[in-house]
Amino acid sequence: MTVSNAAESPPAPSSVSTLISSTPTPATPYSATAAQVLHSLQHQHLWTSLETHPLTIPNSESPIYLISGIPPHRVYTHPDEQLFMLEKGLRDEDIPPERVFALPLAQGQSWSLRRMAAVFDSLSDEDVEPEISEEGEKAQKLTEYYEGRKVARATKEWGGKRMLLAMIDKGMGGDGTVVYYVIQEGAVKPRQN
Repeated sequence: MTVSNAAESPPAPSSVSTLISSTPTPATPYSATAAQVLHSLQHQHLWTSLETHPLTIPNSESPIYLISGIPPHRVYTHPDEQLFMLEKGLRDEDIPPERVFALPLAQGQSWSLRRMAAVFDSLSDEDVEPEISEEGEKAQKLTEYYEGRKVARATKEWGGKRMLLAMIDKGMGGDGTVVYYVIQEGAVKPRQN
């Protein structure tokens, strides 16, 4: 065992701390939370094409940030959409993942329904239909799926706009874990079994 009298240097900052300090946006609690969620989505959940969208909403002291990206697999499929896919003979992996929005928040942060509605209002209603690279019967099934999805989104049959709520515990002893919840605009119709 060797004993060193030299003063030890402090540990290197974590990759999240380095990301937050190198972010060109103003250092606000919202931007730091967004940077932490961005890091989680990119490195722990393997999302691609990540973008940060600053939003100014009424009665907010500073802009909040939405993060969008493409997950490696679909995040949520509405039960009615699942039934439609089964009827068409499609599986979840047949439908490519689409851009998903995440709202980064810290536990204990106060939010009102008005502010949440403003965030949903900022999301686009546009339904982007990807090009179908498949051929034959599968291409026909995918075409029928996208046509059905367009109608279902217009009527909100498969639910309204949705996003992920990315919640971080930054309180005493918070370990920086990010928990994701699927949230949806409006009321969800009850399911019958």
